[in-house]
Amino acid sequence: MHTLAVLALDGVIAFDLATPVEVFSRTRLPDGSAPYEVRICAASEEVDAGVFTLRAPWGLEALAEADTIVVPGVAEPDPAVPEEVLDALRRAAAGGTRIVSLCAGAFTLAAAGLLDGLRATTHWVAAPLLARRYPAVEVDATVLYVDNGQVLTSAGAAAGLDLCLHLIRRDHGSAVAADAARLSVMPLEREGGQAQFIVHPRPPAPQGSVLEPLLRWLEENAERDLTLDDIADRAGMSTRTLNRRFREQTGTTPLQWLHRARIREAQHLLETTGQPVDRIAERVGFGSPTAFRDRFKRLVGTSPRAYRQAFRRSPQPTA
Repeated sequence: MHTLAVLALDGVIAFDLATPVEVFSRTRLPDGSAPYEVRICAASEEVDAGVFTLRAPWGLEALAEADTIVVPGVAEPDPAVPEEVLDALRRAAAGGTRIVSLCAGAFTLAAAGLLDGLRATTHWVAAPLLARRYPAVEVDATVLYVDNGQVLTSAGAAAGLDLCLHLIRRDHGSAVAADAARLSVMPLEREGGQAQFIVHPRPPAPQGSVLEPLLRWLEENAERDLTLDDIADRAGMSTRTLNRRFREQTGTTPLQWLHRARIREAQHLLETTGQPVDRIAERVGFGSPTAFRDRFKRLVGTSPRAYRQAFRRSPQPTA
């Protein structure tokens, strides 16, 4: 039987803690046997889980005995983790134990040095902080989870469930994982990644910037088939100067800024109207529906149709 240790730290998110306990404890093989033994362990006997206090049956010694360690997220994205916990994780990793983080649990793995040189993810809200705090980690905020073999990380709470199902499939095949998914009322695989849930704020220009009038004009004319030359003419600059000013003041280029403005408007229309996708593409300023779908998939991580199905605020769309 595979021993799975769930590490509980003070401030642990209840959903993150419950997800592996629920999913792995209920998994069954074709003969009805349980393939996993789940143990909740902690550095101290009692753990503050916010709305309740948790009494952990196992201490840190359970990490050394585990085949897989799951590190849930905590309410504070970048917690001060006790050194004894970090040392226990490092020893387990050195011994070949599979180690998994859910949501902000990636910060604990990063603090232990277990993500250095690896691609990893966490909740998209916390991803910029993870990237700043641990520059040796390649942070990807667009995916639901990352499997590096021995070390795996997942995004937000629901993505933790995606990763648990992925582990079951890795361990015991698709049929067992599909049964576990049905018990969780979840698809075995979700289309798209974390990118579809990210709110992309408008890149700001410093107050009083010469770009402010230009950005307002771009917003008002986003539906037009504007070229870089058109934007430069409006700004009274050469295209080279315009690109340089834009990068200095917004961190992006004029056309990238314009595409993001169009995609934000398209997301709003997909969520709130039943207009056909091709009509939305035309309305927000894309000359070609194919170009719109390609750009949308690149920025949002899923197709316009799949986005509408996931986020439509009213009954069935008309397209």
